Amino acid sequence: MSLLLPLPQSQEFARACAALGRPLRLCRNDSGVVWQVQSRRFGPLGRLDLVSRGPVAAKPSALDTWLQDWARWHDGRPLVLNADGLSAGALRAAGFLPLVTPATLALLPLGCEAGMRAALAQKWRNRLNRAERSGLTLRETDLAPDHWILTAEAAQARARGYRGLPPAFSAAFARATPGAAQVFEALDKGVPVAGAVILRHGRMATWQIGVTTPEGRRSHAMNLLLWRAMRALAERGHDCLDLGILNLQDAPGVTHFKLGTRARVHRLGGTWLHLGALAPLARRLPLRMAA
Repeated sequence: MSLLLPLPQSQEFARACAALGRPLRLCRNDSGVVWQVQSRRFGPLGRLDLVSRGPVAAKPSALDTWLQDWARWHDGRPLVLNADGLSAGALRAAGFLPLVTPATLALLPLGCEAGMRAALAQKWRNRLNRAERSGLTLRETDLAPDHWILTAEAAQARARGYRGLPPAFSAAFARATPGAAQVFEALDKGVPVAGAVILRHGRMATWQIGVTTPEGRRSHAMNLLLWRAMRALAERGHDCLDLGILNLQDAPGVTHFKLGTRARVHRLGGTWLHLGALAPLARRLPLRMAA
């Protein structure tokens, strides 16, 4: 069975990055561990490598072995590791310094329609029922470079002050892997009131963009869109939908919306830096600093 690869570790992500002029390096070892490396140049630091949401392996023990042997494939340049599945103690022992505390994601298992609907929180299901009776129509298309949702997402990001993969990345993803970037829209009398972009990559898919209007919020259009996406993705063989970061402090409404699907709460391992000269210091840091 193929590995369950998060977006930054997928072949589709690599194709999109290459299309944007930022190619990745795909690596693997004899234990079945795979990881993709992004490289940037930062002034006097020179080249800085990044492994995001990786490495990935079928067996957790293989990740421990990777961490013990990682210097064999790396050339000593600074490495930023956005860890997943690696413990703070193991990372510290390998000479990594903690930079950013771990983020928490919502990962939604996909399966049969009846099982997914039964798993929904009661309030979430009630809103879905109302949306299904609201007269909204749904439309599903491949993402086009001039789609309204890309402009709407850019405006929303500016207004709310968040940063992530820009709309141009979703457009490049669509170009690089035709059919892998899909738009789900809810329309009221032919006018879009909500939209979402889903990026498909192997066994997983990622909820990349979500935009709604006041009319869409009143009619609970996003519940209807996400439910339609869940069913469509399951029918196409996807096992998991990544709903993104949970942020109860800054976005409580979005967090409750995601958790209402009964998505699984998944804590990442934080962001770490390995810089050769600082490795001895990193190994002596109190473990509480990496929590």
